[in-house]
Amino acid sequence: MTPAQPQSDTAAGPRPVRAARGSTLTAKSWQTEGPLRMLMNNLDPEVAEHPDELVVYGGTGKAARSWEAYDAIVRTLETLESDETLLVQSGKPVGVFRTHEWAPRVLIANSNLVGDWANWPEFRRLEALGLTMYGQMTAGSWIYIGTQGILQGTYETFAAIGVKLAEARGLSAADAANASLAGTLTLTGGCGGMGGAQPLAVTMNEGVVLIVDVDATRLTRRVSKGYLDEMTDDIDDAIARVLAAKADGRALSVGLVGNAATVFPELLARQVPIDIVTDQTSAHDPLSYLPEGVSVEEWRELAASDPEGFTVRARASMAKQVQAMVEFQDAGAEVFDYGNSIRAEAQLGGYERAFEFPGFVPAYIRPLFAEGKGPFRWAALSGDPADIAATDKAILELFPEDEHLRRWITAAGEKVHFEGLPARICWLGYKERHLAGLKFNEMVASGELSAPLAIGRDHLDSGSVASPYRETEAMADGSDAIADWPLLNALLNTASGATWVSIHHGGGVGIGRSIHAGQVIVADGTPLAAEKIARVLVNDPGTGVMRHVDAGYPRAVEVARERGLRVPMLPAID
Repeated sequence: MTPAQPQSDTAAGPRPVRAARGSTLTAKSWQTEGPLRMLMNNLDPEVAEHPDELVVYGGTGKAARSWEAYDAIVRTLETLESDETLLVQSGKPVGVFRTHEWAPRVLIANSNLVGDWANWPEFRRLEALGLTMYGQMTAGSWIYIGTQGILQGTYETFAAIGVKLAEARGLSAADAANASLAGTLTLTGGCGGMGGAQPLAVTMNEGVVLIVDVDATRLTRRVSKGYLDEMTDDIDDAIARVLAAKADGRALSVGLVGNAATVFPELLARQVPIDIVTDQTSAHDPLSYLPEGVSVEEWRELAASDPEGFTVRARASMAKQVQAMVEFQDAGAEVFDYGNSIRAEAQLGGYERAFEFPGFVPAYIRPLFAEGKGPFRWAALSGDPADIAATDKAILELFPEDEHLRRWITAAGEKVHFEGLPARICWLGYKERHLAGLKFNEMVASGELSAPLAIGRDHLDSGSVASPYRETEAMADGSDAIADWPLLNALLNTASGATWVSIHHGGGVGIGRSIHAGQVIVADGTPLAAEKIARVLVNDPGTGVMRHVDAGYPRAVEVARERGLRVPMLPAID
């Protein structure tokens, strides 16, 4: 294929960005076209929260440091050779080096600071000097796929809660395994890029959810995309709607415009019968959490003019919200932290009981992590939804015995609205993902898919994250904060042939609280891509099994032995 007209733009500032569609290259190969289109997709107005500011999600999570840096990345990817590697330092392209065709085409490092300097004030000082940016997780690693990206993880979490509640009601393990959230009411906050998956995840599990957000535009956007059923700005109206649905046993999601710090205590005081409570506001960054008494219109100016004072006020509001969450737990509700550091921030705000409810990973997800399971995602670079429909069919044919996966893929095909390039996500584990990747590569080669796929994952992952308030909270061996594991993951993915690899600091929990790594591989239908896929998509989830073997999880040991993972200090069985 000959390159089409380059996508780079000579405009100096913000402008609409949309990835190219179809099978015509704008770069020199699909291995560079892939990262180029995925970078642009991150900033598509259908996908990004604040595209004019290069912010993809999470309040401040950016795809590039500046528009000048973005343009330079695009120009470089358009001309990058198959034996060259672009280095990107916190959203700024800083060098191109000759490597080889097995090397990643892009290596990315975002937001990383030396330990003693790893705090928000220092990060913001350096950011103001134009020296860094906050990459979040999939924002700065160019593999965000809109609200669907976190949807299945959220779906899996709420499904696990349904099982737990059923067991608490005395159901047998077999019956509980098929339980739903029917007849339950969930309360949560935050309907942005991450939190916006919560309403649909609950209703897909047949439950009722009331989700609170200060910004009406976020709720409106989720309604327009089918992730949220209804919205209101009247608390009495919201309560009436969700209680009626709960009584009828029908699924419903209602968005309420309001401040969670005000609404959560009010619902507690009214003794609304709430079964499950969580939160996904952007609490990891106090400047992205609106304190009580501040309007949405005043938000940005106040945060910029007095960040320290704003932080104090935000943490005080978080303390109030978390106190209500703890007291809901005292009253019998299932309460959990959804990985946004709200407990830590509430504790800094003066609330001493903040950590009395668990994070969602140790509470519900760790058994999956021990098997190397996690969010496996792919995007159709063609832009054609038919390509995703074909891959959905292929997944079901590859794993016919996995009824849980079948339910998810079927429901996602019916209910998930694509944002930007069509994409899909599902949870697959060690010695499973490469089967899907190789099949997809064959489908590209045969023409069953109209263009290549970009295959990656979230950083909500079993082996590529050190995050003591989320993925590695309460590890069995106490290794929550050991950050060697994500670095080893990134090095291994680089050595295995991933198309691009990234190492980030902060993610969804904030500066000083995590190190995490990402990888993406382009299935372009070539034999070389197949060789790379066979390594990357085995080795990447394999680090999750390795990590949990090392921490002493019996299920991880079983998986390693069953599936042939060599762990040098794991005793052999005669």
